[in-house]
Amino acid sequence: MTKMQNPSRRKFLIRTAALGCSAAASPFITPMTFAAAPWDQRLVVIILRGAMDGLDVVRPVGDANYAAYRPTLAGDVQSGTDLDGYFSLSPDLARLAPLWQQGELAFAHAVSTPYRDKRSHFEGQDLLEAGTGMDVPFGAIKGGWLNRMLGQVPGVSARTAFAVGRSDMMVLDGAVPVSSWSPDARMDLSPSGKRLLQDIYHGDPLFQEAGNIATELTAPLAGRGDVLSAGLGTSAGQMMKSMLGASKSSRAGALARFAAEQLNQETRIAAFSIGGWDTHRGQSRALKRALAELGDAVLTLRETLGPNWQNTAVLAMTEFGRTARENGSGGTDHGTGGLMLMAGGAIRGGKIYGDWPGLGDADLYQNRDLFPTTDVRDFAAQAMRGMFGLNRDMLEGVVF
Repeated sequence: MTKMQNPSRRKFLIRTAALGCSAAASPFITPMTFAAAPWDQRLVVIILRGAMDGLDVVRPVGDANYAAYRPTLAGDVQSGTDLDGYFSLSPDLARLAPLWQQGELAFAHAVSTPYRDKRSHFEGQDLLEAGTGMDVPFGAIKGGWLNRMLGQVPGVSARTAFAVGRSDMMVLDGAVPVSSWSPDARMDLSPSGKRLLQDIYHGDPLFQEAGNIATELTAPLAGRGDVLSAGLGTSAGQMMKSMLGASKSSRAGALARFAAEQLNQETRIAAFSIGGWDTHRGQSRALKRALAELGDAVLTLRETLGPNWQNTAVLAMTEFGRTARENGSGGTDHGTGGLMLMAGGAIRGGKIYGDWPGLGDADLYQNRDLFPTTDVRDFAAQAMRGMFGLNRDMLEGVVF
């Protein structure tokens, strides 16, 4: 198999014709936002910051070029979980395989935003969260697509909205009111300061880890739970203490548990982010950690949501993919076509969606990247159309 057949993307995702709606946003260092809505269904949006290597997560082992391009990273092509005879799931995400078998996990390959060629994390993430096209100048439209979607849905209430963390998530910024709350910390570094630091150390992998640690030190520290939980209520306060006291490997799970606790009450939409996907060197080690966090988040959502998982759709997306070929330091560089993960009882899982372009030299974008064949906004729009009943004109003309 060298090319995937083009599936009907218009019915790729939602099991039911009407799902719920609301508001939200956050990551483990940036804010968490929640909003109330009167529906039974839930939507969770996860931003994977740093450009996840989709070719390492869902591996096209059926293409001989894959092993040739990645003599180190490909490893034993039999070590992953076979998905469909052509694609294999990374061993580091194997614990999600039962969800695939139960129809609660799916992927979309070769997806991207309209962003091209500059390959800047910051511009890529801004465009992903703004949900606009490249014909719109950066900053010309304020706020994000989740907030614009909320403005089109009747019955949304921000009465129970929270933003918890150190900086904003653009995906929920906008005209629809949401509350934000940021704890005190022993050190303070503004969002623009963090971006400057990350931009400086990004070009030199030797300083990347040190820069990450420096940024990490500006985040809320364990032991601040008594202050941080003020005003959140008993359940939310306890979860905040747990989240801030968690080890690095379990913070995404703690964040997901906190989100699910809210989703089990009045909240209907939650969004948060997971970092650690910028794998220029030592990708096998770094990706293993990032996938552990993603796996924690998905499985924690499923466990904590309980029966509500059946009414939930989880969309995990990243700013762009990575190069088809590994580099000399056992990593991959910034690319174009990427991977989107979908999970939950509300999706039609057990499938890989999108138009697979192949990995032949002539198939690659600029002879280096997986060629993007589907706009990632298309999948998000389909989810919202099924969940919130928004028509195509509204999705294309207002939300995106």
